[in-house]
Amino acid sequence: MRFHQLKILITLALPMSAALPSMAQSNSLERKNNSVQHKNPELIQALRNATYSPQERRTDLDLLTWLSTMSTKIARRIPDPHYRIDLLKTVLEEARRADLDPQLVLAVIDIESNFNRHAISHAGAQGLMQVMPFWKEVYGNVEDDLFQYRVSLRYGCTILRHYIDKFPTTAQALAAYNGSRGRTVYSDKVLNRLQQRWQFKGDKYSRNYEQRTIISASESITDRLNLN
Repeated sequence: MRFHQLKILITLALPMSAALPSMAQSNSLERKNNSVQHKNPELIQALRNATYSPQERRTDLDLLTWLSTMSTKIARRIPDPHYRIDLLKTVLEEARRADLDPQLVLAVIDIESNFNRHAISHAGAQGLMQVMPFWKEVYGNVEDDLFQYRVSLRYGCTILRHYIDKFPTTAQALAAYNGSRGRTVYSDKVLNRLQQRWQFKGDKYSRNYEQRTIISASESITDRLNLN
């Protein structure tokens, strides 16, 4: 009787033993499929696209360094930190769009309006960069609000780029921007203010802001003024 029971147990165990090689083969096949998946070019590319490079991380730190430095310089004149940072980001964006040094743009704003976006000159120039309203007619959109800082920066940077393309020196271009061609009082003020207050003192984290994308000098003023 015990021998009979032992025989039954051995018989029942045989299918399980026979199934073991099949399970091993299944595991091997799964590992093979995973290996193929890991070599999938699309998956590899997706991983690369989702991974930040050291250069991208450094660039973010550059921006923070620049914003922090410039924010400190204008904190007294612009107490609102949200507006102050947004203004600086817009200066950087519009300066790059026009292939200008953002520190030069800050120096122009400093001299022109003392960072007062509601400023009006005795000649009728308006806003941060003191743009004359006739430029809206040149552009063909008289409804643009030059007291809106984004609009003022788009116009001002584009017009300054126009004169830099036209004249051999930055000083002459600044004089033309100010309407004081043939005189150096205004350009001297801007360039001195750039050197004394706005020149960005780079450290090991800072980007070289002189490396900018060149905008073709053949573009017209109206080609570059696109506020939409």
